[in-house]
Amino acid sequence: MINMKMNKPELLAPAGDMESLEAALSFGADAVYLGGRLLQLRASRAAFDDENLIKAVKLAHSRNKKIFVTVNSFAFNDEIALCAEYARFLRDAGVDAAIICDLGVMSEFRKAAPELEIHVSTQANTMNYSAANVLCSLGAKRIVLARELSLDEIRKLRDNIPDDVELEAFVHGAMCMSYSGRCILSSFLTNRSGNRGECSQPCRWNYALVEEKRPGEFFPIYENGEFTTILSSHDLCCIDFLDKLRDAGVTSFKIEGRMKTAYYVATAVNAYRKAIDGADSIENCRAELYALKHRPYSSGFYFGDVVHSHSNDGHYSQDCTFIGNVIGWENGILKLRQRNRFSVGETLEVLSPNLPVIKFEVTEIVNEDGERQDSAPHPNQIVFVPCETELKPGDFLRRRDRV
Repeated sequence: MINMKMNKPELLAPAGDMESLEAALSFGADAVYLGGRLLQLRASRAAFDDENLIKAVKLAHSRNKKIFVTVNSFAFNDEIALCAEYARFLRDAGVDAAIICDLGVMSEFRKAAPELEIHVSTQANTMNYSAANVLCSLGAKRIVLARELSLDEIRKLRDNIPDDVELEAFVHGAMCMSYSGRCILSSFLTNRSGNRGECSQPCRWNYALVEEKRPGEFFPIYENGEFTTILSSHDLCCIDFLDKLRDAGVTSFKIEGRMKTAYYVATAVNAYRKAIDGADSIENCRAELYALKHRPYSSGFYFGDVVHSHSNDGHYSQDCTFIGNVIGWENGILKLRQRNRFSVGETLEVLSPNLPVIKFEVTEIVNEDGERQDSAPHPNQIVFVPCETELKPGDFLRRRDRV
């Protein structure tokens, strides 16, 4: 169990919609980052419109939590003129900070809304204290570190910047194979720009080597021992060394995943919240993260060069399947929205911010017409299941497929 009671870092969670925002807040995030209508580095479906962004800020602030808005794409000329109005909108909406990478965008924000706190995105590739100090002189309050930094490099950077400047680092989620996300593979192969929030993730495709004079002969690419694959994208997981990140000077632990589901956000936030608070063993917190659908986990660059714990076979794995969202509970009957098929006789687990992980057997499934079913095979179907434990809307159900 990691002791983090002194100088407890912020836990920063992603949200691509209101459901994910609610999950992040309910399961213990201190702050949530999300995208709005302009220059947010994710696809449009992960963007909050103005109305929902204002609602998000009000909801977070009602729980004494913060909202940071990503403005982290590099801007084209015709987008600079839009920045001033957007900065004033975010300020007036009560947003706690804007996450920016483009120096021109940062300048426009500072002129239009100097009261709005600026965090420098990881896309800015801040690798050293000299660059960090320049960004601070331009008004940055927080630096989101480049992903290529080791713990030793973070410590040195921390020792050479003002004490009131915060450092943020990723602790979990997908890792881009390019230099802090600057990549043209997706644009080149699929005409979808990774730098504009549309990445098709070609680094996660399967590749083979072809020799010019041997067309049609495909040589597989393996990872073995000291050798690494040409393209290989593991997922980052820092649950085992959060104390080392804190001691190096990181004040905000960031979870990646604005394109992920609310269930993913809830599970990841729940595990890291318990680890930070010392509310559960690291072994149990780690097991929670293996319950999620994920690529092979890695410690990233924090201990120097990337070390892959085993061969990346190109596939995702998970110990649990997300079964459904709890809608309500009354008199021992659970109302839920099915997300993946489950059947009578199976054992389900409950993921709740208010309870330890509990299990119960499905003894009956009844649909909205009062008809009994042997299984629930239809996505988003509303069904009723007996459950002795009182559950709350926002809790999640899952089935453990692998111990």
